[in-house]
Amino acid sequence: MRRPFLLLITLALAGCDQLGIESPATTKARVEADGKAIGGACRHAGRAIEDCYTLNKKADKAAIFAGWREMNEYMTENKLEPVVPVIPPEPPKPPKPPKSAASKAEDGEAEADSQPAEKH
Repeated sequence: MRRPFLLLITLALAGCDQLGIESPATTKARVEADGKAIGGACRHAGRAIEDCYTLNKKADKAAIFAGWREMNEYMTENKLEPVVPVIPPEPPKPPKPPKSAASKAEDGEAEADSQPAEKH
């Protein structure tokens, strides 16, 4: 009775990868590979490592550095020049200032001024 139950659980857990559920090891490997790819691309584009960190805040910094360093060694060894990006980066969006009570009052006065006066 116990063996079929253990066999069933073992088979169910073995199929988790087929269901699309990532194990922690798989997730860690994917995050590290993504970081290395980002770092390598930054170095190939001639970006400084600090710029790469700033542009990719959510990526793992250690993985970015590893990829950047590997690409730097490869480019030095093969005497490759950085490729300058052709498409300019998007300018950062300016933050919207929060509306305070004073600015709301000014908006109300402006609205009142723009409405025509009623004739009696």
